[in-house]
Amino acid sequence: MRVTVDRSRCNGLGVCEAFASDVFEVDDNGDLVLLAEELTEDQVDGVDQAIAACPTEALSRA
Repeated sequence: MRVTVDRSRCNGLGVCEAFASDVFEVDDNGDLVLLAEELTEDQVDGVDQAIAACPTEALSRA
């Protein structure tokens, strides 16, 4: 499973980081950094919560 970010929609609020800090990080410039694109089973629940909570719907999983 993979997570992707639509960078044209992401505004760097960091909601995703609150749910899955081992996958998402907002850097000092306010840009979202993916710490892992390929997800482990342990990361799936947090990433799914981050996707559901993203206010700009910039995140998806395949």
